[in-house]
Order: sequence, then structure tokens, then C-alpha cells
Amino acid sequence: MSRGIQAFTPQGFADYELIDSGGFLKLERFGQYVTIRPEPQAVWDSTLSMPEWEMMAHVRFEPKSSSSGNWVKLKKNMPDQWQIKYAIQSIESKEIAFRLGLTSFKHVGIFPEQAVNWEFIADSVARMPKQPARFLNLFAYTGGASLAARAAGAETLHLDSIKQVVNWANENQQLSGLKDIRWVVEDALKFARREVKRGNKYNGIILDPPAFGHGPNGEKWKLEDQINEMVKLVLELLDDQYHFLILNAYSLGFSSLILENLLQSGDKKRKVEIGELYLEDRFSKRLPLGAFGRLRNF
Repeated sequence: MSRGIQAFTPQGFADYELIDSGGFLKLERFGQYVTIRPEPQAVWDSTLSMPEWEMMAHVRFEPKSSSSGNWVKLKKNMPDQWQIKYAIQSIESKEIAFRLGLTSFKHVGIFPEQAVNWEFIADSVARMPKQPARFLNLFAYTGGASLAARAAGAETLHLDSIKQVVNWANENQQLSGLKDIRWVVEDALKFARREVKRGNKYNGIILDPPAFGHGPNGEKWKLEDQINEMVKLVLELLDDQYHFLILNAYSLGFSSLILENLLQSGDKKRKVEIGELYLEDRFSKRLPLGAFGRLRNF
């Protein structure tokens, strides 16, 4: 059973700020640089005017299609790559670091709302009665969750289907002064099926699947078609005695109640916590950025 729907936003992320949002755009600060990016959830009006946004911003993303576009630099000192840090509050403020960059698909290498999950992971790993905890990050992108788990002492496996993204995550590991994360480039569903057959178990797992995607060998991923099987496999991979799990989904119209139903599959007494992640701008507008479901049995 669930404990009710909650909403969480990162606290104490000094290197990130959502300055304003609206008009299907968001104005954000990453370290010392300010970006303007598309945001389909920001259906309201912005508080500041576009000329005010452009006075503050260093760079603006201009979409050319639904999946790609170009960055237009508004200030000459805007680099193509830069770094930011995040201090994990639940483990004596250990810092993890990220190399950011201007990609052709509007992302810069980090989803700052995920800091809420990094804190949950680090706290869970640190409190785990069985040490060292084994942690699995599926659909792992540039590795914020992997860095948080490793910083807290977990044996960490990071999996993504894109080699260049895994290499980027490895850069972040080095910038964070960490080592020994295990890197895997593979289709997440195939990997989970094989791990179940092998009888492998993990104390902590996070999966943050995209709406659509492809594996390294052209395997197709469609969230609504395959998430049920994926969650069943992941539940089998959890250690029977001590475990925690986060299921995150950023997909328009994908309710946290769907995640609750998936996680309670086969065990309606399982205590599942559900809710939304959001970012709040300077003018108190809350930008929703995904539903989550999570559980912890210790």
C-alpha cells in the first residue's frame, strides 16, 4: 500500500537554480552560466519578459526538430563545456562533480531534480544493515545516481545503452574523485533478464527509463509496452533481506499511480511511496519533472 502522493524538490543545490519558467521554456543557472531551454510542461506565462531572460542568459537552445537543435550563444564567454558540483547532504556533504556540455538534443548532462533521488540513494546505502551494499543503476545516463551510491560506499554497476554517455559518466566519476564503478554498455531489458537467470541480487536499484529508446544493437524500447516486464524483473533482482528501489518516469501523462501499481505487483502489502519531482523558480512557480515510486524495507 502507498503512503500518499508527495512532491519533492532538491534542497541546497548551490550550483543550480531554476530562475524562471513559462511559455514552454525554462531559464536555468548551471554554475555561473545561464541557459534558455524548451520545457513542454511549462504551459503558463513566464514572470520575466523574454528581453529580460536574454539579458541574463549566456546561451539559448533553438529546436530544429522534435529531437535535435542548435545552441545560440548570447554571450561570448559561454564555453562548450564546464563543470558543476553537488554536495550530498546525507553523507557528510561529500561532493560529486559533473562535466556539462551543450548537446544537440537540448540536454546539458544533468537532470537537477534527480538530486532528490541521489539523497535517497546515498542515505539508503549508508544506512544499509548489510555492507557493502550492491547498487544497480539502469538507464543510467551520465551517472548522478551511480556517483551518489559509490560516494556512500556501494559496489556500483552503471548501465546505459550508449557508449558515449557511459564514457561521460566515467568522466564524472574521475571529477568526483571516485573509482571502481563497473560500466556496462547494454540493453537494460536484456541485462535484467540475464541477471535474473544468473540469480544475482542487489540491495539497491534505480531505473529511470525514457519514453522511447534503442539498445546498442538496435533493440527498441517503448515505455508503456515494456515497463511492466522490466519492473517484474527488477523486483526479482532485489535482495530478499535488505533492499531499496526507485522507479522514476519522465513521460507526459505518466501518473505516479501507474508506478504504484507496477511496484505493488504480486504484493499489495508492499509499502510503496509515490510522488512527483519538481523544481521551483524564483517566483514560486513549480515545474513538475516526473513521477516516482520507491520502496525501502529497512
